[in-house]
Amino acid sequence: MNTLATLAPRRFRPGFWTAVFAVLFLAFLTVTVIRFTKGLGAVTNLSDQFPWGLWIGFDLLCGVGLAAGAFTLTAVVHLFNLKRFEPIVRPTILTGFLGYAFVIVALLLDLGQPWRIWHAIVYWNTHSVMFEVAWCVMLYTTVLAVEFSPVVFERFGFHAPARLIHRLITPLVILGVILSTLHQSSLGSLYLIVPSKLHPLWYSPMLPLHFYISAIGAGIGMVILESYLSKRAFHRHLEMDLLEPLARGMVVALGIYGLMRLQAIARNHAFGTLFNSYEGHMFMVEFALGVVLPVVLMSFRRLRSNPDWLVGGAFLAVLGFVMNRLNVSITGMETASGTRYLPSAMEIIVSLGLVATGMAVFAFAVRNFSIFPDGPVADRKSLKGEA
Repeated sequence: MNTLATLAPRRFRPGFWTAVFAVLFLAFLTVTVIRFTKGLGAVTNLSDQFPWGLWIGFDLLCGVGLAAGAFTLTAVVHLFNLKRFEPIVRPTILTGFLGYAFVIVALLLDLGQPWRIWHAIVYWNTHSVMFEVAWCVMLYTTVLAVEFSPVVFERFGFHAPARLIHRLITPLVILGVILSTLHQSSLGSLYLIVPSKLHPLWYSPMLPLHFYISAIGAGIGMVILESYLSKRAFHRHLEMDLLEPLARGMVVALGIYGLMRLQAIARNHAFGTLFNSYEGHMFMVEFALGVVLPVVLMSFRRLRSNPDWLVGGAFLAVLGFVMNRLNVSITGMETASGTRYLPSAMEIIVSLGLVATGMAVFAFAVRNFSIFPDGPVADRKSLKGEA
């Protein structure tokens, strides 16, 4: 086969999903214009009683948590020297970087006065959890950008800076792990100040540790899902020899997290609310989807070694994680607020638009940069006659 043809960027062919993305992106831009010209009240169902909604619960808490696969996998490869996982490091770093970039966009939309977002850089409030989260997100986004930069340098022939970054990769990974540990846990710390408002099924003094460990489990699940979606979109093979061991790690993380959650509920004497309350029902669905089913299914090697079961278990872990963050930020806070919050259609459009844009940027990067070991994805159909 012609090597140059194999490495040629894939030819862009608009199709159904391109049209879906275009519609979502245009709707997202429209809502963004309305939000910045008419304010939050014109596009959201937020209020003084319930000021944090979908854009915090999903876009921020889930976006940051699901990007945790980046620091987990880079630590595995560069700190624990498990080089066999290196083929999936670049797509994982790209996923993490895009996740953090769009978290920042979502935060700009959610802030009442977004033009003051730079204040955290100048006006330091070292007693504020939000201050710590802001700095860690800024710094870790920068670290991810630097870790990904060799891909860009190589694409344009700047090999000297690419080699320099490669030499610095170990301290960069250590810095990234430290920053990720701090802010993944600090997102849970945001809710430590509301013990009387957050439902006892979710409140715990150990919330920072809950957030951190659950992010590791869900982040690994997201790595598996990203590999599967790349396989479907770019006609790649599924790296079962790499993903099956990751699934074992996911089982350990989710198992520890599940035991900690049950212990916290017992300490809060909240088991009695499981069957007779809306919050209890939501918790049981979350726990079954995000902990029990993935742990049980992925504990069997025969199921982990089957691509369909593997991807299914990873999807359940991610879905349960999303439900947990929404339950903490919305379900668990509704009773104390005295109101019932439902996101508006425009809030949902923004969240879907951010997800769609992230997927489109990922696809563009895969087609034009060496994200996978065999270089930019080529158009398989066009290459058949050139073999």
